[in-house]
Amino acid sequence: MAFEKLNIVLADDDDDDREIFKLAISQIGVNTSLKMFKNGVELTEYLRQEDTILPNILFLDLNMPAMDGFECLREIKKNPGLGPITVIIYSTSSSEKDIEKTFLEGANIYINKPSDYETLKTVLKKVLTLDWQYQTSILNRDNFLFRF
Repeated sequence: MAFEKLNIVLADDDDDDREIFKLAISQIGVNTSLKMFKNGVELTEYLRQEDTILPNILFLDLNMPAMDGFECLREIKKNPGLGPITVIIYSTSSSEKDIEKTFLEGANIYINKPSDYETLKTVLKKVLTLDWQYQTSILNRDNFLFRF
């Protein structure tokens, strides 16, 4: 990626998942700025603020209270000002229905949350060092589900 510092946002209602994600991001050697939100309402309020620096990459959990990841994704994709944000679904769900639905709604990649810390670090490093211009130009169902 051609960024000096990647602005990363994570929306996930699980406190432990947020803390593990934060720790993993800090240990992978990619210069990042990380903001975290507990639900979709907090996230969308943040994104709507005029002075918000939009994230380069948004990691979005699907199963959150108040406003779930599906609703957030729709809100983001219907707003032209938020269109450039790369949205990565980051969920424990491996449901084909969820994967298909988020693909059709415009997410860029779907990642099943890794079950161990070392795999999480490996996945995050791969995702954060992808050439997103190339990745999004060839987006299709085959490369949507991120395999690790």
